[in-house]
Amino acid sequence: MDDSGEGRWCGRGRGRPRAQRMIRGGASFRCFGPLCGRPGEVVLLLPEEVEALRLVDLEGLDQTAAAEAVGVSRKTLWRDLHEARRKVADALVHGKAIRIAGCGRSQGEGCPGVDGPEE
Repeated sequence: MDDSGEGRWCGRGRGRPRAQRMIRGGASFRCFGPLCGRPGEVVLLLPEEVEALRLVDLEGLDQTAAAEAVGVSRKTLWRDLHEARRKVADALVHGKAIRIAGCGRSQGEGCPGVDGPEE
């Protein structure tokens, strides 16, 4: 390993790489902040988690049909959906901001001004 902190794995984590997902309408992702609560704390949702929420909870697809639409197994979609629901519940109950990874908006474009982790 060199001094830059990058090893031979090129920044990838351990385990199997994430499956490629087909996500519709990525340009509309944004961030949301509470009017009260803990605006400095941020929950980061991944685009595939938002897509799982959209397909199952908003569009009303069953998990099998949603998994086919995204191009992953039903179990992978279930994990994304379960994690997204957990993160949204955490944000709502504890008054945290929600940031969607890949949000291309700058702070001056209507973002609630949360300083949280980027992708």
